[in-house]
Amino acid sequence: MTRKKVKMAFIENETARKSTFKKRKRGVLKKAHELATLCDVPICVIVNSAYESNPEVWPSREEADKVVSQWRMMSVMDQTKKMVNQESFLQQRITKATESWRKARRENKELEMKNIMFDCLSGKTLVSRLPKSDLRDFGSVIEQHLKDVNRRMEILKRNDDESSSSLVPTTSSVMPMIEMRSSSSSVMPMIEMGSSSVGFHEKILEQIQNTLNMKNTNKDLDLNKKQW
Repeated sequence: MTRKKVKMAFIENETARKSTFKKRKRGVLKKAHELATLCDVPICVIVNSAYESNPEVWPSREEADKVVSQWRMMSVMDQTKKMVNQESFLQQRITKATESWRKARRENKELEMKNIMFDCLSGKTLVSRLPKSDLRDFGSVIEQHLKDVNRRMEILKRNDDESSSSLVPTTSSVMPMIEMRSSSSSVMPMIEMGSSSVGFHEKILEQIQNTLNMKNTNKDLDLNKKQW
């Protein structure tokens, strides 16, 4: 059975309010004891309420005076650098939540554009069907993938050049290497696939630009019709 969620509001019933106060106070003192024991930090708790004639001090008045004295010896900057009021606390939470929302929105948009790009590769959709608001994001994703393909091709070419330059130029060692390259199919298909992908991405970018130009032309024609 799940616990009932406590409503954060003033308890009107005095008996229930007093009972809740005692229970919550025991919980606060228990947490303070655990924190002081586990982390070895100086802690004191002062509870002043209408249900008791004198304020309750934990663990003792002597220990509380010692903690307060240590705090007063600190500079004003050290005393207040981690203090927040309700407004600043809520502002921090709002800022953090806004940043998380923007990050999630950006990741979702990028994933959506990737799916559209793969649909274009498989022929499930066309660039002309995309709304104008998504064309720029779509083009950015394609350009990023194009950069990744070119970077991978440069790495393969660099590794190939290094392996070629490290060989001794003798007849007995060069000929087997040439034969092995001609029989190997692990490097060349990747380069060919990369070049075909580059060509496809260039076609997609060209279609995006044509779609933008077509929509701008239609918009200009509509404006001319309205003027006439």
